[in-house]
Amino acid sequence: MYWTHPVLFLLLLCYTELVVGQLKYSTPEEVKVGSIVGNVAKDLGLDVNTLTSRRFRIMSGAQDALFEVNPNNGLLFVHKHLDREQLCGRNAVCVTDLKIVVESPLEIHYISVEVTDSNDHAPSFTENGKIIEIAENTLSGARFQLPGARDPDIGINSIQRYKLSQSDHFQLEIRDRGEAKIPFLVLQKQLDREEKINHSLTLSAIDGGTPSKSANLNVTICVLDINDNRPIFSREVYSVELQENAVFGTSVIKVHATDMDEGANGVVQYGFGGDTNSEVIHLFSLDKKLGEIRVKGQIDFETNHAFNLDVQASDKGQPPMTTDCRVIIKIRDVNDNKPEIEVTSITSMVAEDAKHGTVIALISVTDIDSGPNGKVICSLTENVPFELKPSIKENMYSLVTKDTLDREKISSYDILITATDCGEPLLSTFKTVSIQVKDVNDNIPEFPQNPLELYLTENNEPGTSVFSVSAFDKDLDDNAAISYYIVRQGGHTDITSFLNINPENGQISALKSFDFETVKSFHFQVVATDGGSPPLSSNVTVKVYILDQNDNAPVILYPVSSNGSAEGLEEIPRNMKAGDLVTKVRAYDADIGYNGWLLFSLGHVTDHSLFSLDRYTGQIRTLRSLTETDDAEHKLLILVKDNGNVSLSATAIVTVKLVEPKEAFAASDVKSAAKSEQDEDNMTFYLIITLGSVSLLFVISIIVLIAMQCSKSTEYTSKYLQDTNYDGTLCHSIQYRSGDKRYMLVGPRMSIGSTVVPGSHANTLVLPDRRNTSGEKGPVEGQEVGNGTDGGLHLCRYGDERGTSESIMAAPSGNRSIGRRPCR
Repeated sequence: MYWTHPVLFLLLLCYTELVVGQLKYSTPEEVKVGSIVGNVAKDLGLDVNTLTSRRFRIMSGAQDALFEVNPNNGLLFVHKHLDREQLCGRNAVCVTDLKIVVESPLEIHYISVEVTDSNDHAPSFTENGKIIEIAENTLSGARFQLPGARDPDIGINSIQRYKLSQSDHFQLEIRDRGEAKIPFLVLQKQLDREEKINHSLTLSAIDGGTPSKSANLNVTICVLDINDNRPIFSREVYSVELQENAVFGTSVIKVHATDMDEGANGVVQYGFGGDTNSEVIHLFSLDKKLGEIRVKGQIDFETNHAFNLDVQASDKGQPPMTTDCRVIIKIRDVNDNKPEIEVTSITSMVAEDAKHGTVIALISVTDIDSGPNGKVICSLTENVPFELKPSIKENMYSLVTKDTLDREKISSYDILITATDCGEPLLSTFKTVSIQVKDVNDNIPEFPQNPLELYLTENNEPGTSVFSVSAFDKDLDDNAAISYYIVRQGGHTDITSFLNINPENGQISALKSFDFETVKSFHFQVVATDGGSPPLSSNVTVKVYILDQNDNAPVILYPVSSNGSAEGLEEIPRNMKAGDLVTKVRAYDADIGYNGWLLFSLGHVTDHSLFSLDRYTGQIRTLRSLTETDDAEHKLLILVKDNGNVSLSATAIVTVKLVEPKEAFAASDVKSAAKSEQDEDNMTFYLIITLGSVSLLFVISIIVLIAMQCSKSTEYTSKYLQDTNYDGTLCHSIQYRSGDKRYMLVGPRMSIGSTVVPGSHANTLVLPDRRNTSGEKGPVEGQEVGNGTDGGLHLCRYGDERGTSESIMAAPSGNRSIGRRPCR
């Protein structure tokens, strides 16, 4: 049978999630493996049903685990054979410290298990027999030391008494020297060698166990002739201090005894007493003649703090007389052991958003030296977001976080733990703990540029990719997996419904073909969302500018016949002079820029010498005065072409009828009267169409202009100039800035607010900086520019104290030879 009793010293320390407690149990040695020591879960107040999920366990230390806990019921049981004498030697108290850890929340409990002694060893003598020589004239009361017995057990289980077999001449006397009991043989009655030469006795050593155990020693007493003086030591007890790790041969102490006899009876020789154990004999030597004790083995303070030696002095008389003394050698500790570091990792990875004070590992440091040599100071690498928090138990620390972690800056740490004792010299031990920082979703996706600009040519092919967006995320794995989607406004007017985006790669495709004449620009937002939990997102604005293509043919506005064909009849008097206006062909092109810049030409005419056509204005004039010989009717085929890369055209037929002046007026009156109603209806219809178109274009232009002004600070200026001294056409110009360059788009019917990509057409000019670096005032010489085909564009810049301005004047192809023109 064995007993256990828990003594609860529960001290809870709440620091973040760390809870610490302490229990004490006791169990006898030599119990069976698996024997129950105590119910730890019950004594700590833990729920047995949660022990497994909370990883209820013993954190094993440097020694093999003598005890284990059952995670199913919380019982502490013996895991290995317990031998108290092997664990603690003859120490009065034999305690084993255990660390029990439970998680969620983290709790650390310190358990002390005292291994109590059981009577598992019998006393024993180092010798099988002892022979003592006693002179016959030895007086009664003389004492002779007997060898003491050894019992590894302690307390009541150690040797409690000695017993001597029945004798008329001797009795047993016990002397206590510290914890040891030394038996002495006391002469009660004087011996008579002639009566009996040898006396045989039995010395029994008995312990206090139940049942008791004993050992016997045969003692033989040899009666000798007279030597009546025994040696005497100068001191009964010698004490000396010896430093551990002393060099072999080092002199420890010298004992001295004297004998008042003469001759051989007075010659003293020394030896170890019968009570000296074998360990001392292996560590120290004794000079028989000189009595000097020297070191002959390895002296280790951590093994033994002190040694007790029994030294016996005897003379050479017959019989020899002996005496004894005690030599106490105290070992002085030196700093010869480095500290030891034990790391119990709770986790090898810590989330970068871990709170300050999160426990990463448990650190235990030990130094088997004593005093300042065994006092240890523990420290960490500098400039790391971790620190050591001391525990309630000495030399126990918790490695916790002290600063905010950021995996994107530092993804792992190799923390060097240094343990240094306070001895002389200082001894240190180093241990590295590797900690990986676990990624959390703390970074939003980022676009390299916001907003993004997309220039898309109209009439794009539906379903094809037109653009791609890309964002990056500093996180890892799912936290950096980005998906894309377009923000939908909803409703039938939402143009983003015609766009689609690949959620994986950000490729944007148009589901329909865009028309510049309908939509010139729009914008939408793309949202990038990562795969973290919770997901984080950001957006980018994509501004789309539709670029014009030459996809609209010119439309003849005049002449238009009643059936809708581009045909008309003009009656002119025969008295018209050269240069008189016959009529004017009017046309319209929905495109802009060169795509909408119309040129007029004569495709077919009956008399080339009679009429001319202005290629820019469409005006038909007489080249000479009309004569009576000229035909009465002339048919002119007018070709109207735009200036796109691939020109589109339309034709009109104008029939010119020559009449006498009076007939012309009369015909004009009749025609006016006959067609007044029809012309009024036609003109009303055309005016409605024209006004509606102009109004719609104006509203669209205003909206686009406002949107562009709000979205970016690009500078736009529009000019409408006329040179009264030059018979050219009126030109529009649109200026805008991109980066460090300014561009000007010029054309005869350019809509204000039209969007053009730099370099897309030949009518886009790159203008020098407006600032006059020379500081000059007044006009700047004009420079002729153009598309190299149909005519020149003349750039005039004016400078004064209020700044500079530019004018564009368009010249017909026949004037290309003028080179430079003066600017007004």
